[in-house]
Amino acid sequence: MQHKASFWTQTHNATIQCTLCPHNCIIKPGTRAICGGRENKNGTLYSLIYEKCSSIAVDPIEKKPLFHFHPATKVLSLGSVGCNLKCSHCQNYSISQKKPEQYPLTTLSPSAAVKEAQMRKCKGIAWTYNEPTIWHEYTYDTAKIAKKQGLYTVYVTNGYINEKPLKELSKFIDAMNIDVKAFNESFYKKTCKARLEPIKQTCELAVSYGIHIELTYLVIPHSNDNENQIQSFCKWIADKLGENIPVHFSRFHPDYHMIDISPTPIDILLKAKTIAENEGLNYVYLGNIMYGAYENTICPTCGSDLITRRGFQTEIISLDNHSKCQKCSSSIPIIQ
Repeated sequence: MQHKASFWTQTHNATIQCTLCPHNCIIKPGTRAICGGRENKNGTLYSLIYEKCSSIAVDPIEKKPLFHFHPATKVLSLGSVGCNLKCSHCQNYSISQKKPEQYPLTTLSPSAAVKEAQMRKCKGIAWTYNEPTIWHEYTYDTAKIAKKQGLYTVYVTNGYINEKPLKELSKFIDAMNIDVKAFNESFYKKTCKARLEPIKQTCELAVSYGIHIELTYLVIPHSNDNENQIQSFCKWIADKLGENIPVHFSRFHPDYHMIDISPTPIDILLKAKTIAENEGLNYVYLGNIMYGAYENTICPTCGSDLITRRGFQTEIISLDNHSKCQKCSSSIPIIQ
């Protein structure tokens, strides 16, 4: 099924400029954008992945990871194929680096996706696994229906989206986990074939639009683990986004084109957490590690355990229904 894409203009001789993401691809007739999911057919841009799913699963919301957004609920997770970044360390490369014709895809209409979430007793829908930005037309149409049916909506994204489509989407997206790959332009250019600055803009705009955001930073040894870089990242969060933005420092494991790099040492993750806390960030988590209480939510005022997490088992311990600490009555920025 061909579905006309949004956010593009025709330039000359049936050539198109896509304006969905900061690549702003110039696409000649019969060719595709960098993401592989948008094609110029005789001077009109079409999405090749509308309604096309590579992955349909029920996940805990904590897997996204979102720790301050409807904790202990289940979310229907949908993915397709393609991505507008080309990360050398991608852990979902088997779908993110595939073309639509290279992977078996299931057709799922927007209304059918909402019914699927309801049937599976999910509280919301997440677009995840590959990059949802390139699936814009489908996610937008589905999110509108989902919101009418009382479901929450989530993007798990690299944040590489232009302002106008983000603003359109913001009316129907409740939460985003934005993956900040590093905090310098050279890493993005070399490792991801993209730029950092547009991702910073996405984070700042999302906050201004009232979208709940959490940030993930995958710490890669000898690549983006420089202490000054991490400190700059944390200072930017505190200054531009707010001290209550949850930050997830995640442990790297070898994958795709970076199999020669060792997993992140735990002491580097602990150092990142200390840097973040010294910059005033209140909610800092460590992911992809098998021990410790580094994924628990702790009251920054009295130190009480509010929510404990082991794997994807979540237990609300000392947080009332109004998101206040039951020990000291401090308000906690958690959406329930």
